[in-house]
Parts: sequence; C-alpha cells; structure tokens
Amino acid sequence: MDIRVQQGAFDIGAETAAFAARNTTSGAVCTFIGQMRDFRGADKTSGEPIASMELDAYPGMADKQLADLAAEAQARWPLDDIAIVHRFGVLKPGEPIVFVATASAHRGDAFAACEFLMDWLKTKAPFWKKETGPSGSVWVEAQASDDARAARWKET
Repeated sequence: MDIRVQQGAFDIGAETAAFAARNTTSGAVCTFIGQMRDFRGADKTSGEPIASMELDAYPGMADKQLADLAAEAQARWPLDDIAIVHRFGVLKPGEPIVFVATASAHRGDAFAACEFLMDWLKTKAPFWKKETGPSGSVWVEAQASDDARAARWKET
C-alpha cells in the first residue's frame, strides 16, 4: 500500500506504471485521476472560470485518514494493493490533484474499491478547497451530491 499527501506534482504515467509493475499477478487494476477543472459550477457553459485552486490540508492527519479509508476498502473487498496520492497547495487547471489505484483478482472488486475510496475521500479526508476566478476567491462548501454518493456505501 502506498499513501502519500504531497505538495509537489506527480506524474500520472509514472504512478500508473509503478502500481501496475508491483501488481503483475493481479487480474485487475483500476485507476482514477482527479484533475483541476477550469470552471466552477455544474458545467463549463454555465459555470464561472477558475484560474487556480488552493488545497489546504493537515498532512499528518490527512495521511492517517487516507490510510484508514484504504484499510476499510481492504476489509470490504479482496484487494492486492492500493495507492492514493493527494496533492495540496496551489494548483492550476489541468493539473492532477488525486491518484487512486486498486488491484484485485477481479475487476468488480477493483472498480468498487476505487469508487468507494474516491467517494469517501471527497467527504472524509481533511482537505479544504479555495477557488480563485474573475470574481475573487471562494472557499468551496461540501456538496450534497458528494455526501449522497458516500452515504450509499453505508448500506453495503
């Protein structure tokens, strides 16, 4: 398992290759890459442009929370490995924010665990987001849609 909270950029290709290389006997590898959008709102057409985003975190606390989430995923699904890399600091549109990878014997378990980790990461991990655009800076509130996605995992 590889859990990192870091300020510096990471290379999506290198992270994916390293994860796949250490899981050559797994039947399935699932990855998710979250990157910074260049707008705020439901879609680009009606949304407001964003020039940058600042992610604040408590790295020691965030590392522990991510490790706890990974342990919960391992308890729910038969996983061979998990990787989570999450950035903090100032980011520009197009830059990767988060990388989540899961490996398992079967694709269903790898997909479900990857989705579970992202849903819980959006609601439980101690990260705070401030977006800056033409109208100034705004701290981003938690989204009800993120809470609803995470809540569905309580049932299973």
